[in-house]
Amino acid sequence: MLKFNQARFHTAVKRLCVCSTLIAAMGTQVFAQTKPAVQLTKYVDPFIGTGGHGHVFMGADVPYGAVQLGPTNLSTGWDWCSGYHYSDSTITGFAHTRLSGTGIGDLGDISVMPVTGSVVLLKGFSNNPGVGYYSLFSHKEETAKPGYYSVRLKKYDIKAELTASKRVGFHQYTFPKGEQPKILIDLKPGTGWDSPVETYIRQENDTTVSGYRYSKGWAADQRIYFTAVFSKRIKKFSVSDSTATKPGLELKALGVIGMAEFDANEHGPIQLKVAISPVSIENAKLNMKAEIPGWNFAAQVAKADAAWNKELSRIVIKSDDPDQMKIFYTSLYHTMIAPSVFNDVNGDYLGTDKKVYKNAGFTNYTTFSLWDTYRAAQPLLTLINSEKAGDVVNTFLAIYKQQGRLPVWHLMGNETDCMVGNPGMIALADAYLKGIKGFDKDLAYEALKATGMRDERGLHLLKKYGYIPADSTVESVAMGMEYAIADWGVAQIAKNRGNKEDYAYWSKRGAAYKEYFDKETRFMRGRFANNTWRTPFNPFHAIHRQDDYTEGTGWQYLWLVPHDVEGLIGLLGGEKPFTAKLDSLFTATGSMGAESSPDISGLIGQYAHGNEPSHHVTYMYPFVGQPYKTADKVREIMSTLYTTKVDGLSGNEDVGQMSAWYIFSALGFYPENPSNGMYVFGSPVVNEATLKVGYGKTFSLSVKNNSKTNKYIQSISLNGKAYTKSYILHSELVKGGKMVIQMGARPSATWGVKKADRPYSVTQ
Repeated sequence: MLKFNQARFHTAVKRLCVCSTLIAAMGTQVFAQTKPAVQLTKYVDPFIGTGGHGHVFMGADVPYGAVQLGPTNLSTGWDWCSGYHYSDSTITGFAHTRLSGTGIGDLGDISVMPVTGSVVLLKGFSNNPGVGYYSLFSHKEETAKPGYYSVRLKKYDIKAELTASKRVGFHQYTFPKGEQPKILIDLKPGTGWDSPVETYIRQENDTTVSGYRYSKGWAADQRIYFTAVFSKRIKKFSVSDSTATKPGLELKALGVIGMAEFDANEHGPIQLKVAISPVSIENAKLNMKAEIPGWNFAAQVAKADAAWNKELSRIVIKSDDPDQMKIFYTSLYHTMIAPSVFNDVNGDYLGTDKKVYKNAGFTNYTTFSLWDTYRAAQPLLTLINSEKAGDVVNTFLAIYKQQGRLPVWHLMGNETDCMVGNPGMIALADAYLKGIKGFDKDLAYEALKATGMRDERGLHLLKKYGYIPADSTVESVAMGMEYAIADWGVAQIAKNRGNKEDYAYWSKRGAAYKEYFDKETRFMRGRFANNTWRTPFNPFHAIHRQDDYTEGTGWQYLWLVPHDVEGLIGLLGGEKPFTAKLDSLFTATGSMGAESSPDISGLIGQYAHGNEPSHHVTYMYPFVGQPYKTADKVREIMSTLYTTKVDGLSGNEDVGQMSAWYIFSALGFYPENPSNGMYVFGSPVVNEATLKVGYGKTFSLSVKNNSKTNKYIQSISLNGKAYTKSYILHSELVKGGKMVIQMGARPSATWGVKKADRPYSVTQ
């Protein structure tokens, strides 16, 4: 038998304590060494874009999180697509899922509302404040920063605080003394088009409530499961599917409300953690256990802030202008709200085919506003977060296997088919051609061709006529021109793979935009099956969802040829006529009519920065050797259409696209054609920038002699050597390196002017 030696035991304990202290000290030191030198979250203002028509999310979340936990206003309508608009002063609850910057409202699942006193289980009416449980609030008592939101609910004198992890919303409510705390979990309300189909809630024990919400809306079949755990014991729990409570601890109905009541004599705030899952209640519990097992609210706020700072530090800039710092990092923040995680910590997710896929080998995502984001937001992800871009590609390929085609506008495991074209093809081509790793390239090529060869959404007409006749469908010009961009990308991949036959076929389809060009009017027009043009024709006029364009006019759609600028130059008669026409875009005036889309906004002449089809247009000037005009235009846009005000965006944020344009443009280059791996230079407004690019590389940018008047690039050096081109290739950027840009007050007579130094459309 072993004998116990007390002396040796105490010696061992002392040594263990010393080792533990050293390890803890080393851990602190390592953390201090790896902690970013600059706290970038202090520059983010989540209120920017919550006014006007920005439609951005307001609340607490972490980068790309499944949970976006924020307040819901009582008002509804187009400007409440995210559930919140700065003009409002009402709150009906705090929901756990949101869209940011969209033109259609959805989600708003699992609303939580703290209350006191006698409560009628009805949200209420703005013209009758005495009825319903909603509360007024003041922006003076509202705080928002990345990963944290707080507000005082005036009606109840309750301080509400919110934070989050990827899949868990963390609430903290401080109730007034002497009042009995109550917390509602309302499964009926959603945002915008969303309405419940079936909801269920059940009290599991004295601290836990679980359930699910099935709904339909923009996404036709949405399913979300949750578990909610309180920090204090529930004194009484009741359920309802009307305005009054009924006995019982569980209820399944169209729109269920659960009300948890707590002991008024217990002091301190009541905390609540709500974990969500697209798969099951059990997985929601697993998510909570993995992400927020404890009850330290302040620590989770700090973790959320650290998560945001880590992502924002992918681009570190320096500027003398505080407003510029705020706009830049708020823009970067907006690009990182979505795409959103759509799986559980064990890898399970709900597929488009409504099957549960277990333990997936990639992180599954959702919220793909691809008609918007393929232009700059997806390329930004490809550049500064290549690993995540690989997960996005694998998500696309999973969607392809489940629904037979790549995504168009995917939301919560649903294809909404919102907007024209095949933008998922463009985003996939961008990732493929830029060397993103970790996916099956053969499957990707299969998916691209299969998607482009289907017969729905006008593709059968394109294959039959070589264009989409205007007498067969609305928005035919926009549809056909977007398809041409997507098809051009397939051609470049075919070229990359050495498939000459495919290259010839898809190149021809990529040139189909020419079929809409009318030589007489020199605009893209609706063309009938009998080869005649739609008349009358007015390039200024627009009828939303009833004409040949999508949220645009003939003036704007003339330029939707980012993939073949040389071809468009040829259609317009050469460089001089092309330049004259492009100049006139920014000065032409005319009425769009009473039925035009509100998305046609941020107008400079007929250039519409508030909507995505125009975003590449200012970067066309370098193709004709006039980069100074790009500098003029992008500086004007950045200084007038992006501000620090609540209405600081000129249109819908569109899930990061509006902000991605600013990020690229502020850095001084932009992906005029996302799929050809080329960034066209404009006019940087930052003084310095350090980018984490590709796989573990760093690219630094130093801008000399920069100011509001010194907006023209005079010269560039790359890694110490003169660089005369008015573009840079993605393959060059992701190698890492150092670029120095010299600025001046007058356009350079030599830099970027020669034909050999101009951008071009074909891939290398």
